[in-house]
Amino acid sequence: MIKVGLTGGIGCGKSTVSSLFEKWGAYILDADSVAKDILNKNETAQSEIIAEFGTDVLGRSGNIDKPKLARVAFQDENHQLRLNAIIHPYVFDEIDSNFDLIKSTKKHQIFIVDAALIYESGADTHMDYVIVVTSHLKLRTQRVMERGGLTRGEFLTRIELQWPDEDKVHMADFVIHNNSTEEKLSDEARNVFDLLT
Repeated sequence: MIKVGLTGGIGCGKSTVSSLFEKWGAYILDADSVAKDILNKNETAQSEIIAEFGTDVLGRSGNIDKPKLARVAFQDENHQLRLNAIIHPYVFDEIDSNFDLIKSTKKHQIFIVDAALIYESGADTHMDYVIVVTSHLKLRTQRVMERGGLTRGEFLTRIELQWPDEDKVHMADFVIHNNSTEEKLSDEARNVFDLLT
């Protein structure tokens, strides 16, 4: 079983590609969901975050409030790096233990780690291959604004905190372009999937 990183900036269509790969038989580990689980359930990680950022990230219940944490963590690169330095080691442990478990079932040929920060976190060095989903900024902005949940300003701030698409594309083993129809995206994704199996 091969371990493949799937990444792409916000609004690129990474989640759509991830869903297609899952439909075609890949095992998907959503690293962003794993990170959220750690925030919700791992008391050691929670204590480290509170020690690093103070009680400003807590809600009324005394637990970490994710919107408050996001406001603190995404204000600049330094804050994001500090949060990632706490969370990423826990995420890497989860990836490794999940990979071993799924490999032992012998049900899947491909283990996909779906993560926005494959390169930024250094996770690319733990992968056999990395796939980057890329898209024009105008289309990305349009998709994110239609989806809601982030203001235009918040979206642009998050883009600035991620590596530029050009850098990721240059480093990638495979690139999927999402600048046209969903059908075209599906065709490109299928070509890459077939090369991996």
